[in-house]
Amino acid sequence: MKPINKYLKRAIEPILLDHLVPNKAILLIGARRVGKTELIKQIATMVKGNPILLHGGNDETLDLLHEKTTTNYKRLLGNEKLLIIDEAQEVPYIGAKIKLMLDTIEGIMVIATGSSAFDLTNKLGEPLVGRKATFHLYPFAQMEFSTIENYPQTKSKLKERLVLGTYPELEHIHTLNKKIDYLKEIINSYLLKDILAFEGIKNREVILSLLRKIAFRVGSEISIEGLGNELGISKNTVDKYLELLSKVFVIHKVTGFSRNLDNEITKMNKWYFFDNGIRNALISNFNMLDLRDDVGALWENYLISERLKYLSYTRSHASHYFWRTHRKQEIDWVEEKDGQLFAYEIKWRTNKTPLAPSAWVKAYPKASFQVITPDNYMDFIT
Repeated sequence: MKPINKYLKRAIEPILLDHLVPNKAILLIGARRVGKTELIKQIATMVKGNPILLHGGNDETLDLLHEKTTTNYKRLLGNEKLLIIDEAQEVPYIGAKIKLMLDTIEGIMVIATGSSAFDLTNKLGEPLVGRKATFHLYPFAQMEFSTIENYPQTKSKLKERLVLGTYPELEHIHTLNKKIDYLKEIINSYLLKDILAFEGIKNREVILSLLRKIAFRVGSEISIEGLGNELGISKNTVDKYLELLSKVFVIHKVTGFSRNLDNEITKMNKWYFFDNGIRNALISNFNMLDLRDDVGALWENYLISERLKYLSYTRSHASHYFWRTHRKQEIDWVEEKDGQLFAYEIKWRTNKTPLAPSAWVKAYPKASFQVITPDNYMDFIT
């Protein structure tokens, strides 16, 4: 299939438009390079007038927003009603400034984007309580690709996406080597940029080593204390780095499910990457699937990241977990929604359809159970 040569409509686009209402703010967060800027530019073309589009890293933007007065902001907006601030976390006191606009300028709408949740939450969260809606943008989702692909095309791209991931820019790059170079550049230039600017953290190599260890253990329970011992840092420092890596949307945690049964394990968590390409770039392994011994881990990471995108973009509010007992019966993915349990076992290859673990069936007889394979995975993520 040819690379995408034009804007691919993002699944979250109609949701943002629906929440674009007078005297409210939209906060759009996500990792660097996932397409936030392109999305807000597209949104700007779909509203009346000529929205004001600013970038928080621009000195001119800082000058325009520096004077925190209604008069100044009315002068900036003129007759326009939509203000868009890209990388808003770069603007000092941005939450208080947006709050003043919303409180004093009739009909104004604000969209603020940012790549680091801890910055934007701290600077926007408290001042804008009750005045904002927050949304997460991910790398391309299969539910977005499905608007321009038929099923055979999707199947033909699956193995490549398991290795290279789905960062938007990859769709405009024509050769494998250049795609690999692009992913390496993200690791070197963008991945930790927000973390290293936070509270003077300087241990770049330690954080990268931590990420590599997690990359090799995708789908396995991880001991925080064990990671600390391996890296020569304290358990508390490991916890801090993992939290920061979550808040810049590199990795995410999945906790163990339990209803307090004696044999259920919940002390350790699993960690997954939001994108397979980032995971593989960290361990410098871009071999295709027939040359790899970690296909199961890639498949599991891919499906879980795609499921998270699907749940987010469809506004499906489900809690998610893994499940395991001391006797090593386990389920990869469990969702709890409206009081019901849905269990999913993820398999790349299977000679026969696995049955639900006996301990699970006994403990949760009303829960559904399904095995997700390359034959039926599209129903799970689209």
